[in-house]
Amino acid sequence: MSRAVLSIGSNVGDSLAHLQSVLDGLGDAVVAVSPVYSTAPWGGVEQQDFLNAVLVVDDPALDGYGWLRRGQELETAADRVRIERWGPRTLDVDVVTCDDVRSDDPELTLPHPRAHERAFVLIPWLDVEPDAVLPVAGTTTRVDALLPLLGEDERAGVRRTQLVLDRRSR
Repeated sequence: MSRAVLSIGSNVGDSLAHLQSVLDGLGDAVVAVSPVYSTAPWGGVEQQDFLNAVLVVDDPALDGYGWLRRGQELETAADRVRIERWGPRTLDVDVVTCDDVRSDDPELTLPHPRAHERAFVLIPWLDVEPDAVLPVAGTTTRVDALLPLLGEDERAGVRRTQLVLDRRSR
């Protein structure tokens, strides 16, 4: 069994459609879908706000690298171009965790090395897994305990929308 948490985001083009394309592309592997959030951009690059969500997925045929490849395929289908680090993008699919795997491989670092610093990952994740835990600095920490460690501006920049990703459209 390979269970992963994916963070998805978009701020170019029809962002909701780009997020929906991930849900549609992963099909029955999707176990849970968070609400859609509008989030301030992260990383200091001037750009419009993102739409973000978190998916919990499960497929016994995929490991962390398999989830990475599926995410990259979906990004390519959305015409993702990697021009500027933390810049605008049609679609971003990040593997946050995969089972209890820890990896320092530059291609796939698990858990995602900055997930614990990003309210746009933690807040939607808690919507679908209130008891979620994330390994941070060698210690497994409850995600709800990580949120207060973030700055108020970081948390306030994540706003729940009325937008919905539709699991029935598959």
